Amino acid sequence: MVPSGLLPGVCRTSPIALLLVCCLLPPGAQGQQFPLRLDVQSPVVPAGGSLLVNCSTDCPNPKLITLETSLSKEPVGNGLGWAAFQLSNVTSNSQVLCSGFCDGTQMTSSSNITVYRFPERVELLPLPRWQPVGENLTLRCQVAGGAPRDSLFVVLLRGEEELSRHPASGEPAEVEVTVPVLAGRDDHLANFSCRTDLDLRPQGLRLFQNISAPRQLRTFALPMTTPHLVVPRFLEVGTTWSVNCTLDGLFPASEVQVQLALGNQTLNSTVESHGNMITATATATASVEQEGTQEIVCNMTLGSDSREARENLTIYSFQGPILNLSEPSAPEGTAVIVTCLAGPRVQVTLEGLPAAAPGQPAQFQLNATERDDRRIFFCNASLEMDGKILHRNSSVQLRVLYGPKIDQAKCPQRLTWKDKTLNVLQCEARGNPDPQLHCFQESSGLEVPIGIPFLVRLNYSGTYSCKAASSQGTHTMTVVMNVRVCRSGVTSTM
Repeated sequence: MVPSGLLPGVCRTSPIALLLVCCLLPPGAQGQQFPLRLDVQSPVVPAGGSLLVNCSTDCPNPKLITLETSLSKEPVGNGLGWAAFQLSNVTSNSQVLCSGFCDGTQMTSSSNITVYRFPERVELLPLPRWQPVGENLTLRCQVAGGAPRDSLFVVLLRGEEELSRHPASGEPAEVEVTVPVLAGRDDHLANFSCRTDLDLRPQGLRLFQNISAPRQLRTFALPMTTPHLVVPRFLEVGTTWSVNCTLDGLFPASEVQVQLALGNQTLNSTVESHGNMITATATATASVEQEGTQEIVCNMTLGSDSREARENLTIYSFQGPILNLSEPSAPEGTAVIVTCLAGPRVQVTLEGLPAAAPGQPAQFQLNATERDDRRIFFCNASLEMDGKILHRNSSVQLRVLYGPKIDQAKCPQRLTWKDKTLNVLQCEARGNPDPQLHCFQESSGLEVPIGIPFLVRLNYSGTYSCKAASSQGTHTMTVVMNVRVCRSGVTSTM
């Protein structure tokens, strides 16, 4: 800074005129005519910065021009009517004072030095891990340091959108600004942050901004309804079953955690999402260890909340009915015992005859006859489960071994046929096992087919022995066959 010159027209006149003027002035008036000027390079400096201060006057005979300050100063130059000082390490707001004497009168001039600091910390406090849709979220921004406070503002941001602006007024070293925000679905995965604006433009500087690290918000919506859980009411040991659990109105559905459990056993589930609906499906096989009443639990967790549904499932063992014959293939006249039994809690009924108590067998005995061959016996088992009766049936067929018998009603003993005509010998025999039936002419041993057409000849006339044979014995019946010759409308018997 250069020293200021003398004011125009002052002490530029002749020495005699100046002397007359000065002599006419009262004591001290001459010094008051020449004010002391204080020029600051920049009255606003960053903390720890330095600046140049110049004290100057137009007094023709100034003395003792100096700078009064608590700051560290160093003279950098002086001359007639001026002195310059370098102030360094300016860390706080201060007032500097220039003083001097003009003809014995003290001159003074002061100026304020303003120090500015950027905030040491600008932080948006952590957001909830999950925020329910439709509830207020409080954004909390902490700012440490920063000056001057009347030029410092705290701005809350969603992305680039400015939500609110607040002055960071006051003296505390740390200020906290809170802003409530109504969380919506559009806020899911949105970034929030806070920023400080140190606006020094009115002081001839610029706007300084510090911004916090962004924090991402995750919002969720979970309906108040419980999941719809579909499970069988009863399940038999060894059978495979499936459970289905559905809940609608979820957001975001892709973030839902689903757990299906049978008692203490977690089930492997397949989860599918359709829009805002989640469906979980699991398949398992009931085991003996799980027999009894079990609880099926479906838990859907989203964000910081969950919904749960529970249903009871009864796993049971339904053994039987087991239907046994003491002789599945019994010779005729043999005693056969028919027995039906089932599990410990099962009531059996054999041929309409109930057992004495659940878990007890039902049985009876019969003497096997031909009429019992291929007879089917039935056993019904019933199990009561929580007021519901479950039924299961079983059947078994008895085979009775008996000897061959030719049915006279199905095997005529006398036959009359015409020569050279097609006829069928109808003859049947029963027995178990099925007998072999053959008919031979007693005189010649000629065998005629049974049950299929054959051409009758005259030599077929005669007496036949029809014999049914099996491992259980034989049975014989005599059949007489007459073959007639037809001539000119007259039939004769050979």
